[in-house]
Amino acid sequence: MEAEVVLYMKTPPDRATLEQIVSVLEDPVEDLVRKDSKFKELGLSPDDYVANPQAVINLLVERKALMQRPVLVKSDRAIIGRPKDRIAEFLA
Repeated sequence: MEAEVVLYMKTPPDRATLEQIVSVLEDPVEDLVRKDSKFKELGLSPDDYVANPQAVINLLVERKALMQRPVLVKSDRAIIGRPKDRIAEFLA
């Protein structure tokens, strides 16, 4: 199976793409946001993104580096590829 790899820092998803991903995401939408040191440095609260697709999309449009990766999209399904053992099953 062929896959298209999108380097999100060079070609970040636009709002429409993020909306499409969120609409078919099988994981909780808040999991698209990396809660790393940069997230904490910005003074963001994880609770603001729980079950809040628009907040997640707005944040990722402005701060692409906070997007969890990899995100895999296949027709009308999307998952976050963590843990990485989920990837092979999803692509099968």
